[in-house]
Amino acid sequence: ERGHGPYQPQEPGYGLYQPGYSPYDDQIPDPKSRTLAIENAKAFLLKSSTTSGLNLYDHLANMLTKILDERPTNAVDIIENISKDVKWAQFQKKMDTLRDEHEILPTFEAAEKLKALFLKANGEGDEELEEEIEETPLPNVMETAFYFEQAGIGLSKDESYHIFLALKKLISAQPIRTCRFWGKILGLEMNYIIAEVQYHEGEEEEETEEEEGTEEGGKGMGEVEDEDEKNEKEDEPPKSTYKPPPVIPKEQNGTGANKYVYFVCNEPGKPWVKLPPVTPAQIVCARKIKKFFTGRLDAPVVSFPPFPGNEANYLRAQIARISAGTHISPIGFYQFAEEEGDEEEEGGGRRDTYEENPDFQPPSVAEMVESLSTWVHHGQSILKQGRCVWFNPFQKSEEEEEEEDGEEEKGEEPDELQQEVGPPLLTPLSEDEGIQNIPAWTAQSSTNLIPQYAVAVLQSNRWPGAYAFAAGKKFDNIYFGWGHKYSPGNHAPALPPPVQAEYPSGPEITETRDPTLEEELAFKAAREEALAAAEEEEDEEDDAEDDEEEEDD
Repeated sequence: ERGHGPYQPQEPGYGLYQPGYSPYDDQIPDPKSRTLAIENAKAFLLKSSTTSGLNLYDHLANMLTKILDERPTNAVDIIENISKDVKWAQFQKKMDTLRDEHEILPTFEAAEKLKALFLKANGEGDEELEEEIEETPLPNVMETAFYFEQAGIGLSKDESYHIFLALKKLISAQPIRTCRFWGKILGLEMNYIIAEVQYHEGEEEEETEEEEGTEEGGKGMGEVEDEDEKNEKEDEPPKSTYKPPPVIPKEQNGTGANKYVYFVCNEPGKPWVKLPPVTPAQIVCARKIKKFFTGRLDAPVVSFPPFPGNEANYLRAQIARISAGTHISPIGFYQFAEEEGDEEEEGGGRRDTYEENPDFQPPSVAEMVESLSTWVHHGQSILKQGRCVWFNPFQKSEEEEEEEDGEEEKGEEPDELQQEVGPPLLTPLSEDEGIQNIPAWTAQSSTNLIPQYAVAVLQSNRWPGAYAFAAGKKFDNIYFGWGHKYSPGNHAPALPPPVQAEYPSGPEITETRDPTLEEELAFKAAREEALAAAEEEEDEEDDAEDDEEEEDD
């Protein structure tokens, strides 16, 4: 016979409906422990989420309330949708508007910025595109990114492709002959994406003439102002004989540290900005300071010694220093021109240009990893003066010498400076000095499992973030970092110069000592006696003259 209740004695749920029975009596016999377990469970359910701020207890209560109020059919099948509706009601705005407010997502904003990169120019045909592809200086950024990716270096594929499109837009807007993705320098607020380009021969000369014209115009205005000041000032104070040290001129565009022109932008899709040429003073000062970039080119560089320029000039100086020390290539890829080499050897000068070797035979990856002598520097080193080619500041032109010959007075000639000499071009990396016990370069293979398809990768320890790869006849250099040179110890700013000494004291400038009261009284008494003696002498002379007149009469 079937007993009363939903369960039979042989079923697992038998006895649950009977008062005082619980299946957990054997586990938690103590009522106090059972109450504590219930409180702990409830406390766990009341724990709020760190993202939404809701808790599971209230969420389940709201779900059950919604189910009991609406009583939908097959509630178990739509329990997930009910949970979403309850969550959505928590975040829904209580005030209604006439129109729906569409929130702009960050992904949509990013897509709007990059939209211009994906648009084609009007009137472009397939034939014109084919001709441009054959003659374009656009570098294959994706291929370079693929090789660096073998060693775990580089950006994401999306960012690399966006930079690829941004370089294409730069080439279409500027008369560029060669273009290369230099790298990415990180900043505190924004980053810098850097493109290294070379103009066509005529375009660069025009820009140089414009810069020189503005400088000459500024000098002319200064001369007019000087003449006006001279006319206004009749009595001038004595001029100082101090002569400041001569200013080292910057290298011409297309040579030395200004061989390439650099464009930067914060993100792909933003406008490219051309960096100004670098000067020796900026390079010399950049070696003495260490500043993080902000991402704003017009930001001031607050440092000691004071940097001559803003962040755009500091960025250009760091790019020149990194390029000079980390741009390398497999040995034999570049060679000196034969005609130019003969001329340089006869003249005793140094070679500063090179060309690609058409008969280049690349060394194996194993050789390039084992020996640093298979890599060479193809970037000119920067001297302590801040130039790649040394300049004598005291060397005078023919006009200045003629003017000095016409003058009678000649000043003291300064001591002759010793010419600075740096390592020549195409110097092997094996001659680079290490940093204490750390080698200047670290070479490794991209993989040891498949050496047939491995890529040789070099990492600079002097400039962390500078890398180079070589695979067959293909190689490239890139930089990803903060733009700082490695220093074994903490960076110590330069100390201020010593305080100038006082002017040497002598009898000409020494102040007299104030007299005492006794000395003043003695001086007054002596002066009174002298005056009295002088009056007596005058009286005696007058009396003598009167006596002589009487005798004559």
